[in-house]
Amino acid sequence: MIPEKIQHGKTAALIVVIAMATSSHLCSTSIYDHAIIDIDGHETSLSNYKGNVLLIVNVASRCGFTCQYKGLENLYQRYRDHGLVVCGFPCNQFGGQEPGTEKEIKAFCASKYVVSFPVFSKISVNGPDRHPVYETLLGKDSPTRGRVNWNFTKILVGRDGTPLARFGAFTFPSSGKLRRAIEKALES
Repeated sequence: MIPEKIQHGKTAALIVVIAMATSSHLCSTSIYDHAIIDIDGHETSLSNYKGNVLLIVNVASRCGFTCQYKGLENLYQRYRDHGLVVCGFPCNQFGGQEPGTEKEIKAFCASKYVVSFPVFSKISVNGPDRHPVYETLLGKDSPTRGRVNWNFTKILVGRDGTPLARFGAFTFPSSGKLRRAIEKALES
């Protein structure tokens, strides 16, 4: 027979363990948990793409790297039937290179680069106004943590929503390193 004092201690310890596990589960967020606005102004979330590999890119229409839209579209066309979704998030935090409205951004993407991958409304990727999706992708608990240094930073996300790798603006969509990482993620 276990003395009553010890039983209460074990019960209390069990309650603490359960509470920690539950609160840890409730506090952990994924990229699928956050509301986002698409380029047409409709609320949505990345949960629409659960089970796919995502390449999340902060984009800008007046940047020296804007030509990467073409390469991103090529990646999307090449791998979308295998489960890749490229997600463009316009951002005006780097040199004011995305000053347009969502309507202007959408028109630019459609006319200049015939973009068919999802593009969302303009967000902040750094600082106190960092969008929660980017906080999840780059926050202190993420394997890809840190600040975004410039437009066209790419974050590769696995089918389970876990950030796998990040690539800077100088890693073009045609990069063998990026393509190999995408192919490996698609195999998982």
